[in-house]
Amino acid sequence: MPWPEKRPRLRFATQALLVQVAVLLLIMGSGFGLVAYLLHAELEKQYEQRALAVARSVAADEQIIQHVAAHDRSNSVQRRAEAARRRTGVLFVVVADDHGIRYSHPDATRLGQRVSTEPEALNGHEVVTFERGTLGLSARGKVPLITGAGRVVGQVSVGIAAGEVSRRVGDLMRAAAGFTGLALALGVVAAAGLARRLKRQTLGLEPADLSDLLREREAVLHGIDEGVLAIDPAGRITICNDAAARLIGDSPAQGSSVADAGLPPGLRTLLADRTSARGVLVATEERMLVVAAAPVRRGDQDLGHVLTMRDRTDLDAMARELDVVRALSDALRAQAHEYTNRLHTLSGLLSLGHREEAITYLRELADDPLATEYGDGGRLRDPYIRGLLAAKTAVASECGVDLRLSADSFVPAQLRAPLDVVTILGNLVDNATAAAQAGARRPAWVEVSLLAEADILHLVVVDSGDGVPPEAADRLFDQDYTTAADDARPHGVGLALARRLTRRHCGELSLTRPSGADCGAVFVARLPGAIDPPAGPGTACEPGPDSRSPFSALPSGGAP
Repeated sequence: MPWPEKRPRLRFATQALLVQVAVLLLIMGSGFGLVAYLLHAELEKQYEQRALAVARSVAADEQIIQHVAAHDRSNSVQRRAEAARRRTGVLFVVVADDHGIRYSHPDATRLGQRVSTEPEALNGHEVVTFERGTLGLSARGKVPLITGAGRVVGQVSVGIAAGEVSRRVGDLMRAAAGFTGLALALGVVAAAGLARRLKRQTLGLEPADLSDLLREREAVLHGIDEGVLAIDPAGRITICNDAAARLIGDSPAQGSSVADAGLPPGLRTLLADRTSARGVLVATEERMLVVAAAPVRRGDQDLGHVLTMRDRTDLDAMARELDVVRALSDALRAQAHEYTNRLHTLSGLLSLGHREEAITYLRELADDPLATEYGDGGRLRDPYIRGLLAAKTAVASECGVDLRLSADSFVPAQLRAPLDVVTILGNLVDNATAAAQAGARRPAWVEVSLLAEADILHLVVVDSGDGVPPEAADRLFDQDYTTAADDARPHGVGLALARRLTRRHCGELSLTRPSGADCGAVFVARLPGAIDPPAGPGTACEPGPDSRSPFSALPSGGAP
């Protein structure tokens, strides 16, 4: 049999509107009924007191007291009571003696008859009540007639018609009904506006859709290795998953502004610019991140900005290790090339019979201070530093730059963190070589100073270039900032990475002098704990059997 068609469900915004209207109707209706009840009761009390006040004024009339005390049934009491009734506009003014016999009544035919209700005031007390008599339901006030001697001789009963009370209540309730209707209309309009705003804020999604999205969001954000950091249009952080907190080293508080979240400068710049970007390198205190940035929009509505981050620290470490291997390979190539040239020179001298010249040439090679500088007998005992400087010497020579080692350089032990030191020194030497090559001084040169102090390694790199412009000195270590020409290669990473690695070792890298009369820029780095401290006298400068470089026996590729 065919399945019955499923009724379409009302949208959540419509349901919210209907519920709010129903609640408004219930509250307004209940309030209106309660106000009507309380107002009617209050008006009854007010009219009872009004009737009592009129009765008191009539009971204070001495002539009425005298006529009633004398049982004078002339029209005198009737005339005075009716005059008071007309003046006050009450329903009736009835005067009765101590036997309950009427001396006044709006209906003259009822004079001389007993009152229709119990004459409670004859006991000497005032009475207010709402009861029915010969003239219908009325609010009544009863006051005893008391002579000067204090004897009760009768009572005065004044009544106000209940219809007048109901009429007054009706007038007030019509005004209240108008106000209630206006308030209800405003409430409905406000509920409709709230429902519209709710629909806009939820992007037209239903609660079931929102719950599904929340489950998917939690599963995706916490189930991936990439970091996700998002902000809303006001620049407040809304999302920071576990991977992002791990990569940036901290989890910023949700709702905090970008400026107060303590983010790395590169991330703050990407979030502040609100632009799309791919493959941007951002250095943190501990890691090198590859970041992608993209704005988030739904139609024409701006929903904020999101960053995705991937860790490139391990890849960067492998790349730096590969750079070291390439440096050693370049050193092999340069040294092999120079070694071949020297052998060819000696062979030519000997073949031509120039024995004395060959001996002189060998002595010059032996006396060259750089001949054994990169071997085990030199001042630098770490194979990584020797290999790097040998390679950089060959590369600088090809660029027309003389790379030299200062006379006070001395590193008697091996490095504890060779990759970090090689990265720092390599970046400084590369920048210095480029600056010397582009500078106006000739001959161009770069001088490197390496000095070990206990377990602290001091690095100084000086070049012959034109120096660092004053306006660039404060921003030189900012990521993505460079003074190099804008070409296809990425710039602004080397010095930022070198400073990050230096601070990882609780050290510091700084530009101590932007330029000088006899040199260009001077960079100084201090790396605590970067080398093994000396073990004691006689052993500090003796490298172990495993520390010998496979290239230590090769001829130097130093500066000519």
